[in-house]
Amino acid sequence: MQIKDKVVFVSGANRGIGKALVDALLKRGAKKIYAAARDPSKLPAFNDARVVGIKLDITDKAQINAAANEAADTDILINNAGVAAFASALHGEAELAQRDMNTNYFGTMHMMRAFAPKLSGKGQAAIANVASIAAFVNFPMLGGYSASKAAVYSLTQAARIELASDGISVHSINPGPIDTDMAKDLDMDKASASDTAEAILDGLEASEADIFPDAAGRQMFDVWNNNYRDLEKMVADMYQSALHEAA
Repeated sequence: MQIKDKVVFVSGANRGIGKALVDALLKRGAKKIYAAARDPSKLPAFNDARVVGIKLDITDKAQINAAANEAADTDILINNAGVAAFASALHGEAELAQRDMNTNYFGTMHMMRAFAPKLSGKGQAAIANVASIAAFVNFPMLGGYSASKAAVYSLTQAARIELASDGISVHSINPGPIDTDMAKDLDMDKASASDTAEAILDGLEASEADIFPDAAGRQMFDVWNNNYRDLEKMVADMYQSALHEAA
């Protein structure tokens, strides 16, 4: 997979990893980039004619279908848009967990359903879904979000199998803590959005099925890969320490 001369669709392109991905794609010579956001007027001024703004709320199936038709020449779909509620799945408002699932899982699923027919048969096409290291272990303070990202990872696995015969590679992107608005309340070291975006594109060009674009995420995955219970214990210790500090 090469980024140069490809047409790429990026959802959630108005800030954070999404904005950084558009910048990185421009540097790598993408032919065209569809930059999607719920409010296109809030997209940054990328100052490049290759960037096409698109209105898109991934919880709105009519907008998804309209975006897929407008961007039918897409070669690479990057499902980056998402939300995160800092709330316990057991004690937080159930509506927040439902919002996380509706946006992160069902929104991504509907995007894949709409774009897969446009990508099929192009020879070198790809879908990359931004999941999270939270797909591998649930962080209680992000209970609903973690569950939704685990669902995204599972969906990615299913699509990888189903779409292989259509010539579409399917990738998961599993960042740890990244310095974005979404993670501003997390008190831990964070990778920059720009470094994360570059690592994501490196992973795509290297045909990595599962991309871990930052050091913290890779470290946690290595722990999980060795013994998933060890990662669960690591998170439990972090959670108890946070409770102690808050007391």
